[in-house]
Amino acid sequence: MRKADLVSNIAEKTGIAKVDVLVTLEAFFKEIKDSLTEGENVYIRGFGSFVVKKRAKKIGRNIKKNVAIEIPEHYIPSFKPAKIFVDSVKQSSRVGLSS
Repeated sequence: MRKADLVSNIAEKTGIAKVDVLVTLEAFFKEIKDSLTEGENVYIRGFGSFVVKKRAKKIGRNIKKNVAIEIPEHYIPSFKPAKIFVDSVKQSSRVGLSS
């Protein structure tokens, strides 16, 4: 499912105009990005948590040049689904049927 499909489905189910749904969805995404950029995690009960994870520095390898390089410590966004969410996906018989 793409963002356009998501917007269409929400608009059909709620009766709200697609433009309004798109603006709301974009604002939601922006708030999550801004919160994570500021180091603040986002917790949505029954859905999951958007968190910032710290990756330690490590030694990597440039395969083309066969040279070891140091990858510095950095932070990445991550999503951890809520237990209710995970359980509903596990119990679904439709998962894996579509591509």
